[in-house]
Amino acid sequence: MSLYGLYPSLVRPLIFCLDPENAHSLTIKLGSLLGKEPLIKLFSQQVADKPVEVMGLKFNNPLGLAAGMDKNGDAIDYLGALGFGHLELGTVTPKPQKGNAKPRMFRIKAAQGLINRMGFNNAGVDHLVKNLQQRHYQGIVGVSIGKNEFTSLEHAVDDYLICMNKVYNYCDYIAINISCPNTKDLTALQEAEPLVKLLERLKAEQGKLAASGSAGRYVPLVVKIAPDLSPVQLEAICDTCLRLKIDGISATNTTTSRDVIYGLPHASEWGGLSGEPLRALATKTLCRVHEMVGDKIPLIGVGGINGIIAAREKLDAGASLLQLYSAFVYQGPAVIKDIVDNL
Repeated sequence: MSLYGLYPSLVRPLIFCLDPENAHSLTIKLGSLLGKEPLIKLFSQQVADKPVEVMGLKFNNPLGLAAGMDKNGDAIDYLGALGFGHLELGTVTPKPQKGNAKPRMFRIKAAQGLINRMGFNNAGVDHLVKNLQQRHYQGIVGVSIGKNEFTSLEHAVDDYLICMNKVYNYCDYIAINISCPNTKDLTALQEAEPLVKLLERLKAEQGKLAASGSAGRYVPLVVKIAPDLSPVQLEAICDTCLRLKIDGISATNTTTSRDVIYGLPHASEWGGLSGEPLRALATKTLCRVHEMVGDKIPLIGVGGINGIIAAREKLDAGASLLQLYSAFVYQGPAVIKDIVDNL
């Protein structure tokens, strides 16, 4: 059995003795340490080479780490050494912010799910850029960007533009987070009129940056959507993304629905639900998006990927790339190898 194969029986019980947020913080701190020589050689993980090309980028394999695990890029090298084909860092905002009041992360153990209402807690975009500049990881890195809590929706685009400009030269794609349910009023940006205004400005800025950067470097833009959208909302978003030539759609963010975990401990906590309870809903949304955009826009399948079957479901539903987070918490790094080797 590999080192990481012992995680569920030996490491997870110890980690789960800690408050979920403290456990998360400890994981990132350890990851920052283990990502340095010579420790990184001992704690890296070899996975099969399953290359794919999506959005003009070459990925070593389709499986990536979803945003939220390493918001500040503090453990890039360690996480990259575990075999992910890409890492999505963030969500990051222009200014540092503490996020929502604690406690704000809860394990739904019986369902292998998580509820979080972190509220874009992060050290600010400048901190992330510094870590991006210092990374040794050679794989694909995306950055999820958002707005600060006290920035009004009217001025939200300014926050997104600040983050976009600062990370543009140091990442491979940029994810536009308009669907996190834990930042007040953020999901209103998914409505037709504000979404068009936001994406038009970001696409225009992308064009300027691509033209002025070294060798005309083009950094794709990905829109991350919620699983709780009505059919009318979803159709409007897809139409907008097609018209504005958005480079990718990520389906989905966490859900506010509690239908499948009703009555379980912590199920009544507010925030975004992820993990196995999100799996079916996220896949259903992914299918609908694929029906609307076809092969014109590449899709990233996120939500409830906890093994090879769930991964194949997302690929069959139209995803070109995959991301996980909650499965990493419950199963440890071995889940990465298990999925990639069997794709």
